[in-house]
Amino acid sequence: MRFALNHIVAPRLPLADFLALAGRLGCHEVEIRNDLPDVTGQPPAEVARMARDAGQTILSVNALYPFNQWSSDLAARAERLADFAAGAGAQALVLCPLNDGSAIAHSATVEALDRLGAILAARGLRGLVEPLGFPQSSLRRKAEAIAAITEAGGFDRFGLLHDTFHHHLADETQVYPRRTALVHVSGVTDPGLPVAGMLDAHRVLVDGADRLQNLAQLRALIADGYDGPVSFEPFAPEVHALGDIEAALRASMELLRAGVETAEA
Repeated sequence: MRFALNHIVAPRLPLADFLALAGRLGCHEVEIRNDLPDVTGQPPAEVARMARDAGQTILSVNALYPFNQWSSDLAARAERLADFAAGAGAQALVLCPLNDGSAIAHSATVEALDRLGAILAARGLRGLVEPLGFPQSSLRRKAEAIAAITEAGGFDRFGLLHDTFHHHLADETQVYPRRTALVHVSGVTDPGLPVAGMLDAHRVLVDGADRLQNLAQLRALIADGYDGPVSFEPFAPEVHALGDIEAALRASMELLRAGVETAEA
């Protein structure tokens, strides 16, 4: 299993320190975020240099939102973010759907992907479509995303992002390892929290009290052929406040690795 880090694991760390953290943990792939000013405030060429000097590949810039509600404003933001991603040496843009309770028709999602495909292709980027499992999400399930991607030109330009938190929230059982380009992992451990009440702020590092069945999801993906990166994406404030995020990440990596290897044996 090949681990990666999303900068949200330690959002207060300057980019250079985040890249160094990834290296110390044996990760050679990272995701950077356009909601962290230390990233987007840098010239993209400088971001590329920093990643190169740290021996890191930038998997994605996270994220364009809401990718499936097309407008002239979204087109302009998509072009700016794609320019930044390409200049920073990133491989992809994460694409998140509208998440405010409004419905978005399948045809509108396909149209948005068609338009985004041209923007991405011109810059040598791929789009990673991430269904959000929240009840109010306009694109909750991976089968819907796969159908839209297929209709919009297929998987040369786009890939599926499997997020273990959103997979659990959407009550999904099917995984699509050969359509999946990236996996996000995080855990929820609060035993009294109903699934319908789970929010980003509850997403911690995966440990032995995990309620999201991260190990089962990873085992299913890997058993059926997924061999891409598994990227940590915890949003909980208590994770961001940890005094030793490196030790906490290392422990979570060891737990996941051991759990998957035990199943394979």
